[in-house]
Amino acid sequence: MVKKEILVLTEPGQLLRQAIQTEKPLQIVGTIHAYAARLAEASGHKALYLSGAGVANSRLALPDLAMTSLDDVVTEVTKITQASTLPLLVDADTGWGSPLNIRRTFSMLSKAGAAGAHIEDQTEAKRCGHRSGKKLVSTESMVGKIKAALDGRNSDSFMVMARTDAFAVEGLQGALERARTYEAAGADAIFVEALDSLDHYLQFTRALTIPVLANITEFGKTPLFSRESLAKVGVSMILYPLSAFRAMNQAALKVYEAILQQGTQQSVIPLMQTRDELYQYLQYENYEKELDEYNQLMEREDANN
Repeated sequence: MVKKEILVLTEPGQLLRQAIQTEKPLQIVGTIHAYAARLAEASGHKALYLSGAGVANSRLALPDLAMTSLDDVVTEVTKITQASTLPLLVDADTGWGSPLNIRRTFSMLSKAGAAGAHIEDQTEAKRCGHRSGKKLVSTESMVGKIKAALDGRNSDSFMVMARTDAFAVEGLQGALERARTYEAAGADAIFVEALDSLDHYLQFTRALTIPVLANITEFGKTPLFSRESLAKVGVSMILYPLSAFRAMNQAALKVYEAILQQGTQQSVIPLMQTRDELYQYLQYENYEKELDEYNQLMEREDANN
């Protein structure tokens, strides 16, 4: 009897690709820090995302205007990938510089444990994808970015995703043509930003053979299409980049205001995670048990000496 070889997925990129195949479409939720990643995994999600805007907003209190560095992002990637076993997709913005820097960017992100990253075709002085005033690099320049990203990744399983912001600048046909060219250049997936109808998504999924990602971010250009509706038009991945972050911010603001205005936090206790819940997701008791075992071992060693 011939034994069947069982493929064990160990690389983050393999896990992400498998999740895309099994979850149709795959919902990818934004995790603004390591603890949020732990919460997302515990709730049953299969993939995580680190937003460039989220890093700028939450870590530096800056807008999404190309003011963060590669080191800022890699630091957060390392923290998240150490806290969660889920594959992490990362926003690499415009790549932080020349093709050589882009190659270094994708090398560092893959070494930090990310499963993939997307790079966009905006100019280096980029804007949020749902703001006006975006400017694009040439298609040829973006092809060079994709090639550099592919050369930089440490494993072929690491997903190099090409994001195009061309719909807002060059219209539907211009965006479709760019997406086809990016696929031909070797991109593993396409992130098409700020579409405003399901029919537009359908045109992209029909025009391409690689997975298409829909960015369903709140208060932006794209309606909040459901998972079911996006599945019907062939979308493979749905991104919710800052949903939890926005909820956290609103809850925190209400708490700060209540403490100042009411002199107590009593009215906003329902907004809070309890101490026991916090400890549960941190596996606090497990760490305490391990600490006690180490301390007992040290005490025995001291007694023997």
